[in-house]
Amino acid sequence: MLLLGCIKEVSDYELVISLPSGLSGFVPVTQISDAYSKMLSKEVAQGEILEDLHSLSDMYSPGTLVRCIVTSVEKNANGRRSIKLSIDPKKVNKGLNSSALASGMLLSGFVSSVEDHGYLIDIGVNGTHAFLPRQKAQNYIKAVKRGSDLKIGQNLNCVIVEVKSEGRVVTLSIDRSEVAASLATERQNWMLSNLLPGLVVKARVQKVTPLGIKLSFLSSFTGIVDFIHIDPEKFMNYSPDQVVKACILSVNPTSKVVRLTLRQSFLHPGGSPNQLSSDRVGAVVEEATVKAFYKRFGAIFELDDGSLAFARLKHLSKNRKSLKPGTFKAGCKHKCRIIDYSLMDEMSIVSLKYQIIEARFLQYQDIHVGDVVQGKVFALKPIGMQVKVADGIKGLVPSMHLSDVILKQPEKKFNIGDELKCRVLECSPAEKKLILTLKKSLVQSKLPVLSDYEDAKPGLITHGFVVCARDFGCIVKFYNDVKGLVPKNELSSEPIFCPDKVFHEGQVVKVMVLKCEPQQERLLLSFRLSSKPISEDKKEDTPKKKQEVKYQIGKMVDVKVLKKKDNVLEVSILEDEGNVTALIPTVHLSDFVANCKLLWHCLQEGDVLPRVMCLGDKGEHIILSRKSAVISAVQEEQVVRSFSEIQPGMLLTGYVRNVMPFGVFVEFPFGVTGLAPKVSMSDKFVTDTKDHFVVGQTVIAKVVSTDEEKQRVLLNLKVSECSSGDSAAESFALLNQYFKELKEIRNLLRKRGESSMAKGFCELMPGKELQLVVQDVKEDGSALFSGSCVTGLTVTATRYHLGGESL
Repeated sequence: MLLLGCIKEVSDYELVISLPSGLSGFVPVTQISDAYSKMLSKEVAQGEILEDLHSLSDMYSPGTLVRCIVTSVEKNANGRRSIKLSIDPKKVNKGLNSSALASGMLLSGFVSSVEDHGYLIDIGVNGTHAFLPRQKAQNYIKAVKRGSDLKIGQNLNCVIVEVKSEGRVVTLSIDRSEVAASLATERQNWMLSNLLPGLVVKARVQKVTPLGIKLSFLSSFTGIVDFIHIDPEKFMNYSPDQVVKACILSVNPTSKVVRLTLRQSFLHPGGSPNQLSSDRVGAVVEEATVKAFYKRFGAIFELDDGSLAFARLKHLSKNRKSLKPGTFKAGCKHKCRIIDYSLMDEMSIVSLKYQIIEARFLQYQDIHVGDVVQGKVFALKPIGMQVKVADGIKGLVPSMHLSDVILKQPEKKFNIGDELKCRVLECSPAEKKLILTLKKSLVQSKLPVLSDYEDAKPGLITHGFVVCARDFGCIVKFYNDVKGLVPKNELSSEPIFCPDKVFHEGQVVKVMVLKCEPQQERLLLSFRLSSKPISEDKKEDTPKKKQEVKYQIGKMVDVKVLKKKDNVLEVSILEDEGNVTALIPTVHLSDFVANCKLLWHCLQEGDVLPRVMCLGDKGEHIILSRKSAVISAVQEEQVVRSFSEIQPGMLLTGYVRNVMPFGVFVEFPFGVTGLAPKVSMSDKFVTDTKDHFVVGQTVIAKVVSTDEEKQRVLLNLKVSECSSGDSAAESFALLNQYFKELKEIRNLLRKRGESSMAKGFCELMPGKELQLVVQDVKEDGSALFSGSCVTGLTVTATRYHLGGESL
């Protein structure tokens, strides 16, 4: 079957062709022409790039009309039809022979050779040599190609100017005015066996029906114009015996059916159909007006901008049974979404299905780098896992990105049909390429997405992943193939002699941008988040270096409260005369979780807090801590400054960073973190990890084991395992610190002259007996109490402190 098509997309290996009736087909790179295929084979055989071999994108552009022949129709894994096409003139023009060629014929041809005085053109007719004189090509080259020469493999619309030696030699022209004026006539002796799509003919109307028009042309031919291809402005004006100009869209020699179009864009060969603005695809139209309904095909709508759109029958409702034809009478309005644009029908394709209207993604263009998307596993391959994001949108999760650690047997973790949350690393709509990651550290990251060198401003802190660790340092990759270098001296505050022993491929890391040269795509990074960006102004760089040294971890400072924010205090450092601001997270106001909230409530703007320790620099602010146990550990050097210093058996003081169902993550000063699995959290049986620890809680942990390759530390938080020897003395010291802080809180409340509720709180002392009434018992077994002595206060007792009473 022969079809007229319009190039929709161009990639390195194929052309995507828009076909009539909203269909699409594909032309593989091997189905362009014989000359082009031979050059491809030669390049592969030699292993060198040929100067005369141009890519498809150099020769073809979207919007160009081409003649095609269907080579196969196959069903893909989703049950959808895949139409394979060829534009090779030997296949498209196979019905022609030398004796059938006549002056004025419009044929498709391909440049097969560039000569001194013109071009040899392959028109696919055996025994015929076609020549295009250079003067007959100049007009086209200047207008379309802006002065560049024609290329081997380039498709052309050619008009036969002269036929010699009974068709063995023909002279051609691609002059735009001659091509546009060409008309197929009876004198050219066209037959059904060689009739070509793209020919413009004069036709006579035989019959007009709601579904289309029947035409006769070239004396002996009849054809059909479908309702979609009737000029919408003249639909009601056509009548029998009327003479019209029409363009052949398709020829089916088997069924002897010829279809034509009356649309103006196709009546001048060499032209292009109207195109839709790219930003309209995916747009939701609140009110589209029904123009016509065809019970076997679908409906035509008028959109809000006055353009026409077509919805296939399956897109008018959830399913065939739920379709109500009465709701599609002319003038009825419906909400729809533009899902595509048919270049050959010059119409938007719309859907009224709710799930499509509400869908987040319809095409690759809708997806942006850094987006978190839901996907369903549909294939596991050696290179990674294929994931379906939406209909027609598929992505690849490379093996490196299946997990935070490299999986040796991913098939044991993933199954076909599993639904996963992924993050987009790369997206190229032109290539229909989508690369995803399943690394939780990247998927859950709240840091800025770095996808362009222009966005890599000095001081930016973000997440990336290691792709290479060598003697010179680490190469870290981000989104959209942006990558940078972490030199050896920026890998850690301590010297690292063998980076490849400390860092591994695929490891997620937090980095700071030191310097970026976007034009050269050079990016300098640091793993030392307290480092300062490299300034172009050396004079400005000096005080920054001093500040870096001045506020190292462990530095003790006095601060004044500037602002109280949710879960944090903003303070100024007094010794710097208030010029340097810092943050004290609420959980770092005390070693005791209960006291943290009380202190946050009591402290006011202007209050001075003495002896607060610098815990780190997160980029924008210095982070401080008042945790006595943590401060003591740093001052007594009972800490580790890098992973290499950690040894099994060590007792380290830290604080809970995160509580997960499988265990607790503990962070220590200088940024080292470790995991205490559920079985190592408590001497009691642990059902729910959240019953035992909360974020920010100060803990003493014992190092059980380390994995240098994966930078993992396993911990034990059991009290029985984490005592240094004199457990009684340690317990009394902690209790003493707790009461000391309570006394500080009471003094603050009294000093402020707080309400009667606050005064009542001040009178509460550990050991004091109270008469209370049970108000509520929660699902976790804890109880809420009330009483006259605790008016306005929330009094609770956990299930462990109810003395065995059943409430």
